[in-house]
Amino acid sequence: MHILRDENGNLIPHGAHDHHDHDHSAACNAGCSSCEPEGGKCKDQTFALLNYMVQHNTQHAAEAEKMAGELEKQGLADVAAQIKEGVTEYQKGNMYLNIALTLYQEHLKEKAGAED
Repeated sequence: MHILRDENGNLIPHGAHDHHDHDHSAACNAGCSSCEPEGGKCKDQTFALLNYMVQHNTQHAAEAEKMAGELEKQGLADVAAQIKEGVTEYQKGNMYLNIALTLYQEHLKEKAGAED
């Protein structure tokens, strides 16, 4: 399981956070041309949100894959198989989100170049 923290650095137990009501600027990385230096806020929330979603979904897929392995060990292969199918769909969805993120990042760079 991954660890989530609020804006003050306090731990948030998984399931206790609202996926759409917290600041996604922490997901903004150095590849975002609209971020302020030294970990400042991301000025482009679309980039930050897409980046966050890709990372978050990757973590969920890994958690589900681990769960499937544990269920297989318990003799619940049919349940594990369904979870593995879900993981495949997570990965497929993330592929599309990654493509969108890359395309969006290219648009940001083009826009920044046009403004110079």
